[in-house]
Amino acid sequence: MHQPGRPECGPRFQRRVRNTGVARAQSWRTLIAVKAVLLAMSLSLFPFLGNAAEKLALGAKVPAVTCNNQDGKPVELAKAGAQGYLLVYFYPKASTPGCTKQGCSLRDAWSQLQKQGVKVYGVSTDNESSQKQFKDEQSFPFALLADKEKAVTEAFGVKNLIGMASRSAFLFKDGVCVWVDPKGSTSDQAEQVLTFLKTQKH
Repeated sequence: MHQPGRPECGPRFQRRVRNTGVARAQSWRTLIAVKAVLLAMSLSLFPFLGNAAEKLALGAKVPAVTCNNQDGKPVELAKAGAQGYLLVYFYPKASTPGCTKQGCSLRDAWSQLQKQGVKVYGVSTDNESSQKQFKDEQSFPFALLADKEKAVTEAFGVKNLIGMASRSAFLFKDGVCVWVDPKGSTSDQAEQVLTFLKTQKH
């Protein structure tokens, strides 16, 4: 039993100190996670945060970069886009509102995109487990690339000033960029792509 005037140092006190430390660590981790989500959401509202480099231009070839998909399997983008249409779209953070709308737009128009022969890859700097959870939760029929090393975002010139991917989309035909959505649509991303494809001769 603790006596007044003497420092408390028994097992109960040590457990209380440990529990306090754990609680504080958990609070910090939660705070950091919340800040990351809010920051990602703000990128959709404040595009002036900008990119650290120039975006890939029309006429450019598919960058020769390799990145793991949500299952940890490597994807070679240049090989994937060598023939036919390839859409590579970028979003800041998995499972956030704007990014979900963007992906669901493509999901809901999947049959139309398939008729046009469009392959789709979504890219963000999230890890594989976050991308897998996002894909499974939203039933996306296309793969999501986990660009943890930021090789893809840098190759496309869409890494913003805080290291995340800025929302954007690039359409390639036979390995060459034929259309760019520099700011990235959300709920009408698929509509934008399909509208452009209607202007093309097949």
